[in-house]
Amino acid sequence: MHGTHQLALTDEERELLPSDADVTEYAARGWYMSGKLLSDDETDRLLSASERFYAGHRDRTLPVRPPNLAYWEPSHGPVQRHNDYIHYECEEIGQILRKPLIGAVAARLAQTPEIRLFQSTLIFKPSAGDEVSNLVPWHADRHYWQTCTSENMLTAFIPFHDCGEEMGTITMVDGSHRWREIAGDDSTRHFAQRDRNELESILEETAGQNGACLKTIPMVIPQGHMSFHHCRTYHGSGHNISGRPRRAISLHMQDRDNQWRQYRRPDGSLLAYNHDTVVRRTGQGTPDYGDPAYCPVLWRSS
Repeated sequence: MHGTHQLALTDEERELLPSDADVTEYAARGWYMSGKLLSDDETDRLLSASERFYAGHRDRTLPVRPPNLAYWEPSHGPVQRHNDYIHYECEEIGQILRKPLIGAVAARLAQTPEIRLFQSTLIFKPSAGDEVSNLVPWHADRHYWQTCTSENMLTAFIPFHDCGEEMGTITMVDGSHRWREIAGDDSTRHFAQRDRNELESILEETAGQNGACLKTIPMVIPQGHMSFHHCRTYHGSGHNISGRPRRAISLHMQDRDNQWRQYRRPDGSLLAYNHDTVVRRTGQGTPDYGDPAYCPVLWRSS
């Protein structure tokens, strides 16, 4: 369906892999800033393909609409746009996201022999200082992936252009992936469905219980570079006041050992992730998070 990449790196690409020191620092801080992993041509192609997508082009569409799908449509107006499964619906974007170098960097950081794509979201943050939807409150991705067995998943934030604080870039809470969670907090509800003040207070309380200070670090990302963060790292973003839209993709990745698990919320109800309605089933009849149509292998060490 997607075509295949030769899972091999050039000598030049190998120079871009995280060093041993980088891997150690990622383990301590919960985030990593890469070198230039995408060429200017590739970021230009991401931009043009996203414009075609917003204009209505689809190479394929999901067979069913999952219940919690983030999917901006023109009728939603000039809010911040999120479109899940962009790697599936837009072949050109999917091809670039499957570049082996990205998966190889993630594999080094996660210390796993295989990286599979988990989810990808196309993001468009308009330049509007008073647009409420532009503010993304503090959250950790792992909270929304409780149907996953892995504690080692990670995300690459991939802007299509230089991205700094004035654009409302992604901002990390340094070292927060090592914090113990607050018992009893139902963090499975998406941050868009929760009160921002509630999330701010949870972050402050969690930091306090861990004896940690809140050290926030905005990611200043040159075009073609990307930030990576651990699935338990708290992060968020502020307003875009740059005068032009912030365009990016969040590429979520899973390590080799990740698979589906049953998870019950505090109220006893079963949690379902969007994949559970679209991916194939395993021999045991459970959702297969290794389905190559939606979760292709990005990197596998030889």
